[in-house]
Amino acid sequence: MVDIAFGPEQGKRPDVTDGREAYLELVRRKRMYGGVLLVLFVAFIASGWVLSDGRNAGGFWNGLPMLTAFPAEVLSEGWERRAALPGRFLEFFPSLIETLNIAAAATLLGAIAAAMLALLATRGLARWPRLIPLVRRSMDAARAVPEIVIALVLISVLGGGPVPAVAAIALHTSGALGKLFSEVAENVDRKPVDGLAAVGATWGQRMWLGVMPQVAPNWLSYALLRFEINVRASAILGFVGEGGIGHDLKIAMQWGQGRYDQVVAIFLLLFLSIVAIDRLSDRYRNRLVKGH
Repeated sequence: MVDIAFGPEQGKRPDVTDGREAYLELVRRKRMYGGVLLVLFVAFIASGWVLSDGRNAGGFWNGLPMLTAFPAEVLSEGWERRAALPGRFLEFFPSLIETLNIAAAATLLGAIAAAMLALLATRGLARWPRLIPLVRRSMDAARAVPEIVIALVLISVLGGGPVPAVAAIALHTSGALGKLFSEVAENVDRKPVDGLAAVGATWGQRMWLGVMPQVAPNWLSYALLRFEINVRASAILGFVGEGGIGHDLKIAMQWGQGRYDQVVAIFLLLFLSIVAIDRLSDRYRNRLVKGH
């Protein structure tokens, strides 16, 4: 008879009646398998590195010194023109507001769509249980496609500007938040929902009165966290013509020397705004989840 606990190899078998010996044998086998997987992983990484370096236009090691050359050039020029930075802040502040507006609008639209998708995809709460796999796959599709790819497609339809950026980020946000919202909804206490169903409440009333009060703090916490991510995404989309401060950063970097003080000012504005948003959202997330 083959010992399925330790494999079909021939040889001395451990005494399964001895629990300590069986445990040590299991640990040794796990370590062996883990070592084999680690070796395979390192081999795949090394082969991928060699392949990528061979296909690169210049070569990684030859271009490595340039990794610090460009930032040093930007910072040195920004330091030489540091007296002009306050004026640059005022110049690019409207673009920063546009970027924040894109992120806020996309987060709001994406969160609303995610809430509806999450309730339709949650087992035990969905209005149409047979459609749960379809709704879940639609969220997977929205989450899998990067915002920049969606934006490039929408630019060909709607043209450049903030509208494609809002639509692209909102679509990706609906998939990302929908997954998180659904996981939160799966852990709610079903007794209020069952009680509302017993007195004849509609599906919408059960969701609004029985589920939303329980999930609202966590949902709002996730939405605030996603807002931070969307600020970065909206700045990146500016590089493909979606407006905002990212577009100004692209132009300043394309002009090169003589405009690097603008690059420094834009980076500082982005950094300070993201830090402020992170601190504020972290504070309000703690209040929502922990109550203080």
